[in-house]
Amino acid sequence: MRFTSRPKMNYMPGTASLIEDIDKKHLVLLRDGRTLIGFLRSIDQFANLVLQQTVERIHVGKRYGDIPRGIFIVRGENVVLLGEIDLEKESDTSLQQVCIEDILEEQRLQQQSRQEAEKTKHLALKERGLVMPRPDIMDDYGVQHQY
Repeated sequence: MRFTSRPKMNYMPGTASLIEDIDKKHLVLLRDGRTLIGFLRSIDQFANLVLQQTVERIHVGKRYGDIPRGIFIVRGENVVLLGEIDLEKESDTSLQQVCIEDILEEQRLQQQSRQEAEKTKHLALKERGLVMPRPDIMDDYGVQHQY
């Protein structure tokens, strides 16, 4: 009878698989919608991250601006997406970088127009007898509270 050895598996479960990504540049999307770009320096079993030379990237349309943040510690439960940035393709983008003051102003105007559109939508629904609960007065279970 002849025994053959099983092929070795190089897969590591969970956050241990990210050990190979340490010291590489990553993009991190957070639960609150922010985008961080920095070098992954450390990770633990809870997916808590330490990023170095971090910038917070703000996108508005086809323009973006970067806010330097330095060393940034991210709690693992706030990470939605983590991906390595290909340094060779990083500069191949159709996006235009602008100064941070310009992008913050564009972001403010965009948020203002969204709020106005949301108000208009709620008024139109209210006129038709439909009332949508405001998200700012709802808890995590969808129950509306009046404060």
